[in-house]
Amino acid sequence: MSASYEIIDHTADIGLHVFGNDPADLFRNAARALTDVITDCQHVATVDSIGVSVEGHDWPDLMVNWLRELLYLWSGKELLIASIVVDRINPQRIDAVAGVEPFQPDRHRIRNEIKAVTYHQIDVSEGLTGWEATIILDV
Repeated sequence: MSASYEIIDHTADIGLHVFGNDPADLFRNAARALTDVITDCQHVATVDSIGVSVEGHDWPDLMVNWLRELLYLWSGKELLIASIVVDRINPQRIDAVAGVEPFQPDRHRIRNEIKAVTYHQIDVSEGLTGWEATIILDV
């Protein structure tokens, strides 16, 4: 698989179509896509690590809650995600370690301010070639 995500057209919002070989890969790639929408993720390096555990009712709910928690790290604590190591994942819970870097205006140019991760058109499913998710971000 060559690309881990693509931005899709969506009126007044940003849509993401994320790909992964398995659920852990999909959730890692969704975190990378979120960071890359906020700033150029190639300029984000791991300076510290934070444990992140999130629960949901099913895969779509877990994905929304996961990205909301990562968005909180940015909007509430000014931490950008550099990397994700998934320790455990199932449809009701993900336990991971996020490599983070505090926002530095001289290193990180903000591309978009994300207001929220929405349930609008959320889809997380296993296909013939791997896992896919469609996510809409409110900007």
